[in-house]
Amino acid sequence: MSNAASRSPRRPRPTGRALYVGLTGGIGAGKSEVARLLAAKGAVVVSADAIAREVVAPGTEGLAAVAAEFGQQLLDADGALDRAALGRIVFTDPLRRARLEEILLPLVAAEAWARLESVPAGQVAVYDVPLLVEGQMEGMFDVVVVVEADPETRLDRLERRGLGREQALARIAAQASDAERRAVADVVLPNSGTREELARAVEELWQRLSTA
Repeated sequence: MSNAASRSPRRPRPTGRALYVGLTGGIGAGKSEVARLLAAKGAVVVSADAIAREVVAPGTEGLAAVAAEFGQQLLDADGALDRAALGRIVFTDPLRRARLEEILLPLVAAEAWARLESVPAGQVAVYDVPLLVEGQMEGMFDVVVVVEADPETRLDRLERRGLGREQALARIAAQASDAERRAVADVVLPNSGTREELARAVEELWQRLSTA
């Protein structure tokens, strides 16, 4: 496993709570696969993306705020948010994206931390969060793990998901750079290779986390 630094946790962890791990990485880097592998080993994983979908479900305060800001045309016949249409707006306009984050990030953060704080002492609680660096969240975790892949690998993965190359490049450009993520990382997991290589890196990481 390639480490940004083999540092100890960034601050003393209070007794009586779980180990808080911030897991991040650029779109297409494979962060979700690392989260899945950690969950299989026993980590409690809280997904920012999953919560972000929950806070804009039909009937929620979040959906009402998004529709008021970006327009009722973003709602389908069942009253659900057309996330693809919203993405086309915010990933081409930094000011609109910032406004969306102002609406949703507090709602996501409140729910995420409620879940993390409910994880029993002695366990590993992983917050799978794309915008860790952008939100300056690194100081909230005992360990920050960054998943990284080379640009062409990321583009290939995003194109296989159905994103056009221009859309994929716009989404990559909208996020923090690799250098910015490395600057806050305790561990960097390289993920441009095979699934087997990633699994070995995650196993090494798990050994470190489970004994921290």
